[in-house]
Amino acid sequence: MQTVILAAYAVASVATLAAWSLDKRRARRGGRRISERTLHLLSLFGGWPGALLGSRLFRHKTQKLSFRSAQWLIIGLHAAAWAWWWRS
Repeated sequence: MQTVILAAYAVASVATLAAWSLDKRRARRGGRRISERTLHLLSLFGGWPGALLGSRLFRHKTQKLSFRSAQWLIIGLHAAAWAWWWRS
């Protein structure tokens, strides 16, 4: 079961990292952006490692405190879920 969950995290993280890259590219070029809601949903559905890497690699979404706060809340939710799962 752990392998399946970790594989899902990996797939979601790659997709999320790609979304962050695309959004950064569009931001630079003035194109249509990916909504913050979509970026958060990708993180919530397991792509938070990709989001964390994307924010560091692309220096993207690092200034907006409300966005960063929501992102860390999502990471905290995942950490709490893992802690709960390991205990049971």
